[in-house]
Amino acid sequence: MTTVRTRIAPSPTGDPHVGTAYIALFNLCFARQHGGQFILRIEDTDQLRSTRESEQQIYDALRWLGIEWDEGPDVGGPHGPYRQSERGHIYKQYSDELVAKGHAFPCFCSAERLDAVRAEQMANKETPRYDGHCMHIDPAEAQQRIAAGEAHVVRMKVPTEGVCVVPDMLRGEVEIPWDRMDMQVLMKTDGLPTYFLANVVDDHLMGITHVLRGEEWLPSAPKLIKLYEYFGWEQPQLCYMPLLRNPDKSKLSKRKNPTSVTFYQRMGYLPEAMLNYLGRMGWSMPDEREKFSLAEMVEHFDLSRVSLGGPIFDVDKLSWLNGQWLRELPVERFAAEIQKWALNPQYLMQIAPHVQNRVETFSQLAPLAGFFFMGGVSPDAKLFEHKKLSPEQVRQALQLILWKLEALRQWNKDNITAIINAVAAFMGCKLRDLMPLIFPAISGQASSVSVLDAMEILGPDLSRFRLRQAVELLGGVSKKETKEWEKLLAAIE
Repeated sequence: MTTVRTRIAPSPTGDPHVGTAYIALFNLCFARQHGGQFILRIEDTDQLRSTRESEQQIYDALRWLGIEWDEGPDVGGPHGPYRQSERGHIYKQYSDELVAKGHAFPCFCSAERLDAVRAEQMANKETPRYDGHCMHIDPAEAQQRIAAGEAHVVRMKVPTEGVCVVPDMLRGEVEIPWDRMDMQVLMKTDGLPTYFLANVVDDHLMGITHVLRGEEWLPSAPKLIKLYEYFGWEQPQLCYMPLLRNPDKSKLSKRKNPTSVTFYQRMGYLPEAMLNYLGRMGWSMPDEREKFSLAEMVEHFDLSRVSLGGPIFDVDKLSWLNGQWLRELPVERFAAEIQKWALNPQYLMQIAPHVQNRVETFSQLAPLAGFFFMGGVSPDAKLFEHKKLSPEQVRQALQLILWKLEALRQWNKDNITAIINAVAAFMGCKLRDLMPLIFPAISGQASSVSVLDAMEILGPDLSRFRLRQAVELLGGVSKKETKEWEKLLAAIE
């Protein structure tokens, strides 16, 4: 009997997302329920955006939740390497095989030509797709051009007629017309694979038997199925999990809900409660009880209990569930968790140097440094009234700083200061003009200890959250303003 093997394959390009944890949890439960193995693979072929810091955050966030893997980059295993950036030679071998078999071809089209073709297709109300321009180039000529160093990608051939039947473990057979499929790029000009080739090759070589992934990948499933067919490999069983949604039913996004696992850790949620809540996303225990542990979820796990309606990620409901967990803890464990959360020596030692010279008694610590131990703060809107900037400029400045900070990967005082300086220069003012806005946004007060040091200590999750709260307090940003202001970001350096 084949051992069940599932996997999660996150990209280390940002904060560890609750959606990643949600899919990881269901893959883990399915594997454990069947006595199988769960593998972690890192999809880091996006060389511009992938970082080792982000990769480490993924490990830390999943482990904080209690999700452990049997094989992965940090624990090893018989099917490594488990980082796709270290498997380039493997993908090239299989890409060459597809070209040799006539299932794929080198494409030399420039970005300008592709843009022009798509623009014409859209003008004619056609589905934009590759037009097959390089598909009929003589293989010998193609090899000569490659040998001469001409930039190219490798594209797969796809049928243009008929339908592909996608067997989904949740939905049954899903029919998707081939005329919706583009000739997918498999290998990029930098010699690294795209998601499609890397996933199929890795899943096959790593013996993955079941793939549970988000339903946003269902429309492109035919391309994956076709690749298995081209290689002559048995495809794993496919399961497309319902996407997490905001309360307004839109796809979960950080613009409307904090989506970083680390944010919930910093806010003081218990990992067991967080995992419990993710387990309730589209799934339920046989007895419908709300509170259950990972071990209980594994014991009773059955995919037939997954609901296809988009599960709503509701922070208020999560907070309620976290409260249930907190109240049922033994009081010794409750006190220990508080210490682990924020009253630990490592965190206190970061704060101590900034408050030591500003107090005369320990009793003055709470009003001065209390914001270090809070999730959100509640500043008075009057604190954002500015002598030089209009209310709209105040909102704009805070929003631009927030967006720039959301893209910041190296979180430290110097980089934070550089961003605020850059936004100030863009708006025709100085750093000291914007700092009176940052103090209340971060500390809830008109003044505090060094707010830039405080932001480094609080970390990206809480700092961004508080800036987002400040913008909302001042009226938020309309869709029109969002479009207009986002265009300004490129000019801020």
